[in-house]
Amino acid sequence: MRSWRERLLHTTLFEAGGLVMVTPLASWLSGHGIGQMGLLAAVLATFAMFWNLIWNRLFDRWVPTRRRSLAQRIAQALGFELGLLVMTLPGVAWWLGIGVVEAFWLDLGFMLFFLLYALIFNSAFDLVVQRRLARRNT
Repeated sequence: MRSWRERLLHTTLFEAGGLVMVTPLASWLSGHGIGQMGLLAAVLATFAMFWNLIWNRLFDRWVPTRRRSLAQRIAQALGFELGLLVMTLPGVAWWLGIGVVEAFWLDLGFMLFFLLYALIFNSAFDLVVQRRLARRNT
């Protein structure tokens, strides 16, 4: 099982990368200013970091291996994104002054982006960690 330290590093890198990619895109797509979207993205990223730590720690207990199948990776990413969507949708609608349905479609687009990003990031992160652990053990 992964340590809290490893999960904290994973979460920090994941959210920082996501913020860099998604903030300008969200501003452009939504028509809201970069400052408004940047603040929303930072708040959501902070919330997502806590959710990420909790979700991935739970997932580690359910699937206690570093070698996960594609189906397990998809379940890990989908569970995280759906949980985040449900918990943040009302706040996004309120912050942007839009309806819940419009916020849902906006969130759904970003959820699809982050599903792919999470799948790639989680696989790459685990590969790097596996290689570092293998070098350490030889």
